[in-house]
Order: sequence, then C-alpha cells, then structure tokens
Amino acid sequence: MDQGFVHISKFLLPLSWLYGVGVEVRNWLYDRGWLRSQEYGLPVIGVGNITVGGTGKTPHTEYLVRLLASQYRVAVLSRGYKRKSKGYRLAANDTPMELIGDEPWQMKQKFGEEVIVAVDADRRHGIERLQHDEATSNVEVIVLDDAFQHRAVKAGLNLLLVDYNRLITDDCLLPAGRLREPASAKHRADIVVVSKCPRNISPIDYSVVQQKLALRPFQSLFFSTLRYGLLQQLFSSQTHPLEWLKTNPVSVLLLTSIGNPRQMEADLRQFTERIQPLSFPDHHYFSERDIELVRTSFDRLPKPRIVITTEKDAARLLMLRSLPEELKEKIYVLPVEVEIMRNESTMFNQKILSYVRKNS
Repeated sequence: MDQGFVHISKFLLPLSWLYGVGVEVRNWLYDRGWLRSQEYGLPVIGVGNITVGGTGKTPHTEYLVRLLASQYRVAVLSRGYKRKSKGYRLAANDTPMELIGDEPWQMKQKFGEEVIVAVDADRRHGIERLQHDEATSNVEVIVLDDAFQHRAVKAGLNLLLVDYNRLITDDCLLPAGRLREPASAKHRADIVVVSKCPRNISPIDYSVVQQKLALRPFQSLFFSTLRYGLLQQLFSSQTHPLEWLKTNPVSVLLLTSIGNPRQMEADLRQFTERIQPLSFPDHHYFSERDIELVRTSFDRLPKPRIVITTEKDAARLLMLRSLPEELKEKIYVLPVEVEIMRNESTMFNQKILSYVRKNS
C-alpha cells in the first residue's frame, strides 16, 4: 500500500464533518425505510465504490459481462457521466459517444450485440425501460455500473471496489478526502474487491488489508490486479506487446483523463523509465487548447516517441477532427482487463453465477 496516494486536507475537515452528517441522515432514512429501495424480479448486480474515481469500475464491469454473457442476456446500465443527452438512452453500435458517455460507449464498441448497454441517471426508470421495452424485454441480468450510492435501487448482489493504494480505512470524507460515504458503508456490500493490487503483493500485505477492512462474516473479500493487453495503434491495426518498450528506446507521453492515472504510470515504468505523464480531469472532453498542449508536450520528448492512452480516452480522441496527422500515427491505446488474484477466480465466478442462477 502506497500511502503517497492518500492526501487529506486538514483545513477542509470541518466541511467533511458537515458533509458526513448529510450522508448519515440519508443512509439512516433508507435503512429505516423512510426512503424506499426498489427490488426487482431478476438478478441485479451493483458495481461501485465509496471513493471518488479510480477504483477500476469499468474493467470489473467488463469482467462480469464476459463471465455472464455466454449464458445470459446481460444489460449494463450506467448513468452516462458527462454525456450530452438526458433521460434514458439505449446504445446502438453506431451511437455517438457524446450521447451515452465514454465508458458505456467503450463497452458497446467492445462487446457489440453480445451485451445491452443503456444509460439513465434514474436507475429505477432505466431498469423499468430495460424490462418492458420490446427491444430489451429479453434481458436476464442487469449490471449497474457505479451504483453503490444509488440506494433507490436495491441490488441483489453488491460489489464494492476498494483501491489497494488508497484504502477507505485510511481516507476521509469529501472534501478533505475522497470518500463519498464513511468507510462503515462497506458493510452494505456482499463482495468487496481490493483492486489495482501489485502482482508481487505478499501474504503479509493480504493479511494487513484484511485486518484493516474488518469485514463481517457474511461478506467475501477478493483481490484483483490489472492485466494489460497489446499496445494498439489508435488509427491503424499495428500492435506491440508491452515488452516492446524495453527493447525499443522510445519516449512515452502518457495521456490520461481517468480517476487515478498514477497506478498506470507505475505499471508502465516496469517497462520503461522514459515516461512523461500528461493528465486531465476524469472524463475530460479535449478542447483545441488541450490538443495543442498534447502536441507541444509530445514535441518536447526525445525521438523516437509515442503517445500511450487508455481505452476510455481513446473514445474521446477518435471524435476529434483537429488531431494533427503526425500525432495520429503515434497514438497507442493500452487495453486493460481484471484478474482475480490468489487463484480465487473460480471461487469469485461461482459466487456471481450462483447468485444469478438462484434469482433468474
């Protein structure tokens, strides 16, 4: 655990206390039934966190899609953060990214007709549309992306993601820290996944995390790490394994607008030290000024040089008409998948599949 990932502003702690009062009152109203949580007659799996950004929700959601889609008709319902549309939208293969958001667009492009992808800030309304609209009425499993705080829907199975490098027990509430809810909210989860773990994590580290989280007997704890795919050139079919960076002395501009880019940078430094990070806010739409900054930052790097970016950022780069041609041919996308650690993938999969079978 890298405590350097955790920064708490002590000056903002009084505001965090006020924010916490509001959160506690809201949760108390749901816990006592004053505010109603809607249950549904089909399996609903919630994937979320209690930290602002950067725990790996999208790759974990994609993991569930891969696990379930061969046996069930799966729908992913997201709010479509920062999309330029309102209400309920069902994604088609040719739906523009700005109408559904970068992450839903990424999943639709990746899985195509294999999965239903829809967006709606009102998850209740979104689930009802998925169940009753003719185009999606055959849905058998719904995966809610980023819905741990959306308590108006009572998911049958809740997965809570916790960043290994920023444990919720070491953090505090917004705005001093990055917690949306107190760490005690973890007890609403059925499964807790400690994400973004280093591959060389020791048995002692596992034990320390387990003790810090102090889960209840009914909860299951798993650990996951990121597995990177081939570097894929964004505007052509050229690919390279990551080991290519070791044997080719290229300079890398790491272009990201994700919640926590530091883990990706640390992982890439295992292959090369010639990395210059350039980070924007999460889900950022690139402007003309941003692209000029990318170009000038790229031009400062020693030759030969390339740009590496994420799948989520690639979605926004593809829609840019102002991207310089000399830059296009140098942009590579680094796909990422989730791997369950400690040889527990079979156990994890069985818990998911067992829940779905029992509730189908």
